Amino acid sequence: MHYSKTIFSARAWTGSICIAATLLATSCNHATTPDTHASEQTLRALDSQWSKAAAAHDLDSTVAFYADDAILLPADEPLATGKAAIRAAWTSALPAFETISWETRTIEVANSGELAYITGAWKATTKGPDGTSVPSTGKIVEVWKKQADGQWKCIVDTYNADAPASPPPTPTK
Repeated sequence: MHYSKTIFSARAWTGSICIAATLLATSCNHATTPDTHASEQTLRALDSQWSKAAAAHDLDSTVAFYADDAILLPADEPLATGKAAIRAAWTSALPAFETISWETRTIEVANSGELAYITGAWKATTKGPDGTSVPSTGKIVEVWKKQADGQWKCIVDTYNADAPASPPPTPTK
């Protein structure tokens, strides 16, 4: 009987230590885990400001949301790596739009609090050949990274249109 009480007491003591260690680890992790909700709110606000900058055709403000080494993967265009190439891509794209805006749909922040991605939808109008406004819509994916100074910057940006892809040209005989 004494032997079984000792085993029970040892098990209870070991179990108590495990529970205490788990609670301590959980509380320590909680204290050091980044607040992903606050990051989501920050990113939602930044993405909204970015959309407004593009809508205002403000090139400097539009490009400022990118990290220095960011990558832009525009639809049907060559890859643009770095701010200079991204500036060039936006320099040629912005004037084509009568209107442009996008809306954040989802934000997912990594548990580390250092990376996040955003998905959303864009809409724009351009001038058609006859001068009428031509609306278009599409999707976006942005990858954001918290920089050394604590600021969030977009490191990868891509978008495409909702319109179906054009069929390949018919081969001639």
